[in-house]
Amino acid sequence: MNIKTCLITGANTGIGKAAAIQIAKEGYHVILACRSKERGEIALEEVRKASNSSSIELMLVDLSLQSSIKDMVEKFRLQYDRLDVLIHNAAIFDITQKKVKYTKEGIESIWATNHLGPVLLTQLLLGSLKRSPQGRIITISSKGLLAHPYLQVDLEDPEFRNRKFNVAKMYYQSKIAQVMYSYWLAKKLEKTNITVNSIRVTNVKVDLSRYPNLSNIEKLGYILKSKSSITPEEMAKTYTYLATSNEVNEVTGKYYDEKNKMVRSSKYSYDFDNINRVMDVSMKFINM
Repeated sequence: MNIKTCLITGANTGIGKAAAIQIAKEGYHVILACRSKERGEIALEEVRKASNSSSIELMLVDLSLQSSIKDMVEKFRLQYDRLDVLIHNAAIFDITQKKVKYTKEGIESIWATNHLGPVLLTQLLLGSLKRSPQGRIITISSKGLLAHPYLQVDLEDPEFRNRKFNVAKMYYQSKIAQVMYSYWLAKKLEKTNITVNSIRVTNVKVDLSRYPNLSNIEKLGYILKSKSSITPEEMAKTYTYLATSNEVNEVTGKYYDEKNKMVRSSKYSYDFDNINRVMDVSMKFINM
């Protein structure tokens, strides 16, 4: 099959769905990797209609569960010999969450979904990506990290088992870990045909219906924040740029903003001693 294939996690809503539409318009076969069958099927029809493409399909996966990731990858391998683009868009960040939550596999849910899931999914799909003439891996981080310039991954307690849980700290820890994973993987794959880059997502307008438990004050905060936010479609343009543009064929190990410009992450995140320690801890959670 000559058509290029792009797999996007969390593509049933927001930036992920907008990117799926844009990338499908570029002639790619797009796989929407979603947790919910119901929401995924609705998004499938919406993406097909908006992109005027029938080359869209749905695959179910729960990024918080390693067993689910393995099941999806097995199904992917039965259908496809190669993968050209992998976009790790799926993430959870519910500001109403007050207590730590664990998955059925016993791992803190944000750490599992936002960081460990992408690491495992990538490792399992590396063979497929290497069979692409020019495979691309894109991880997603957050501009909110700028408000936490000294944030580090707690190597002793990344799951908040022995310290007070804070959903924002947990989320941003998972996002700095993803940036560091991108640098680590880019170096590991520097002599291959695969590039690895990360995107710093800025403030994007949020569909408040996705968060029914928000208080009136929290809703007001989102409404005020949205006045300086861009649309999911605008943010998705950077996803599409890194996924499809010839300008970045050989660019790897970089961090991009919503204007397709390279930006810097924290000093801590570039230190390869720190990176290797984070990845050593991460791999202890992953059952290959």
